[in-house]
Formats: sequence, C-alpha cells, structure tokens
Amino acid sequence: MRGLAAVQSQDYAGATWALGQRTRGVTEAAIDHLFDEGAILRTHVMRPTWHFVLPEDIRWLLDLTSPRLRQGLVARYRALELDDKVVARASAAFAAALTGRHLTRAELSEVLRAAGISPEGQRLPHLIMRAELDGLIVSGPRRGKQFTYALLTERAPKARTLDRSEALEELTRRYFRSHGPAQVQDFVWWSGLTVADARTGIALAGTALDHEAVEGKDYWFDSKPEPAVDAEGAVHLLPNFDEYTVAYRDRAAALHASRPFDPAFFSFGSILANVVTVGGKVRGAWRRTSARAGVNVEVRALDRFEPAEADAIEKACRRLGRFIARPVELTLHNSAIGRKSRAVQRRSPQRQSL
Repeated sequence: MRGLAAVQSQDYAGATWALGQRTRGVTEAAIDHLFDEGAILRTHVMRPTWHFVLPEDIRWLLDLTSPRLRQGLVARYRALELDDKVVARASAAFAAALTGRHLTRAELSEVLRAAGISPEGQRLPHLIMRAELDGLIVSGPRRGKQFTYALLTERAPKARTLDRSEALEELTRRYFRSHGPAQVQDFVWWSGLTVADARTGIALAGTALDHEAVEGKDYWFDSKPEPAVDAEGAVHLLPNFDEYTVAYRDRAAALHASRPFDPAFFSFGSILANVVTVGGKVRGAWRRTSARAGVNVEVRALDRFEPAEADAIEKACRRLGRFIARPVELTLHNSAIGRKSRAVQRRSPQRQSL
C-alpha cells in the first residue's frame, strides 16, 4: 500500500481484493479490520473518486492534489447553489457533529437539515466530498454494512505535511516505481496533476527514475527496480478499477496484439471492469455472486483459454477463496466471442490456514 501511494476504491470490496493480490497471506477480514481501525483510510483525492491512502500520507496528498479537484468542481457547485458561505456553514456543522463521533451519510444529511442547509439531490454528496477535499473529514469505521465519516484530525493525528516540491517529488517517485514503465500522460491521468507538474516531479526525482523511448513513446521507471518476476502464464482476477488498468491513460500494453478485444464484452464497456489477465494481457471477464455455500465466480473468455490457462484460472479462484475465507465455485465459459460457450464448473475448497 505504501509503495502504491493510493488505490482507487469506490468499489470497496474490489479494492480490498486489489490489496489482497499484492500482499502475502492477507485476508479480506484482515483488511476490513485495518480499515475499521483507521490504518487504511478512504477519501476523495487525486481524481474525483475515492482512494485508499495511509494515514501518514493523507495530508500531503490532499494538499498537493485537492486544489485542482476543487477548481474543477466550481461549475458544479454553482449549479447546486453551494457558495463559500454554504460550504463554510456545512463544514462547521460537520465538525461539531463529528467531534468524538462517527456518523453515516444519512446521519450527516440530518446534520445539514438541522443547520438549515438542504441536503437534497447531489448537494449532500458534494458537501461531503468538499469536506474531504478540505481535509476536514475522512472515513471512519464501518457500522455493519454502512460506511461512516470521522474528523481527519482524530483519524490521522500524525499525518505528515510536506511542502509542495517535496510532495510532488514523493508522489512522482512512488508512481513510477510502482506503476512504471509509464508515460507522462499516464501519471497526469492518475494523479490529477498538470503536465507541467508531472515534468517538474520527474526532474525533482532525478536519478531515482530512469527513462527509455520505445516506438516513439517516452517511458519512465524506477532506476533500481526489484528483480523481474516471470509472469508468463500467470493468471489474475483483477477487480473493477484495479491499478493495473485504471492507472494509465494509454492501456494498450494490457491488450494482446494478436487476440480479439471487444469493449462491449465487459461490464460497463471498459477494461476497467473485472478482467482476467494471463501473462499481463486481458483475456477475459469475470463476475462474482454470492451463494448459500460460498461464492460463484463466472469467467468468460475473449478467445479461448488453453488447458494450462484454465488450470491457472482455477488456482486464481482458490486464491480468492482463501482471501474471502469462503468456498468458490468456478463456472468457465471457454470459447471465442460469438461462438457457443462450454461451461465447466469446478469447486475450489475453502482454506482456513494461509
């Protein structure tokens, strides 16, 4: 988590699985516990969506990236009649209500009503997001299936602050070390910063980053990378908005040059949905549904998985089963797009020890 700096997390369950696939032996329950304890926080930062961040990083990340987010929302605030006076009144009401407490979104709605501020329509989510961007509130512990909010000063009292140059260098180094090789346009998309900021960050990082031009495109990456891992044949069930797909403007590297790709094949028409990767290339889609005995995972192939790849998909399902501590049943539709699929069902046993 520290190396990634931030992980997109509006799909909370998917984001916990994203962390689980990058951490040895961790379970969903363990990540839920860390979130509830405040060791992992969730807030709007960088782009106008939620991200997981660490308490030590949240303050400097907000200071660096929130000004552009607020600027981009000016027209929306105007349309919702949320001027500076309304925002100030709402923030004061939130601060008073949340002191020493954790409240749900519905409860914050009532806080606004009591302060004489209408929460109707999109006013409530935008006022909550503004309070997040201003560094006033952040995620609190879950209450059952509901998320709560807390004061940032209470949730992350030791959050670091950095001057802008230090923060820009820190974020640039972390992005290219964890996501590189990547282009400047990728970093700009992921961070929400300007191209000028991105180039300044690269200059500030200095020898910590290296550079190479490939087919006319400039890529930046860690100058002292960890030893490469042979990913040939490795299969992953990536969740919605996984960093492997969402963190780049240019996603061509995730597509197989000689295999078919149809955006309409994926839920919401994008490879930002749940995808199956083989050797780092998108080869299919998957979805997860609850069942009485455990979880059903349905996998559909863009083309056709070879027997060894189908076995690796089954192993990936077993990893998911260990993560959620529930049995997983796999249904594999293994055929090319447009052909009749052959469904194969396999059950992955629940594993208690990791």
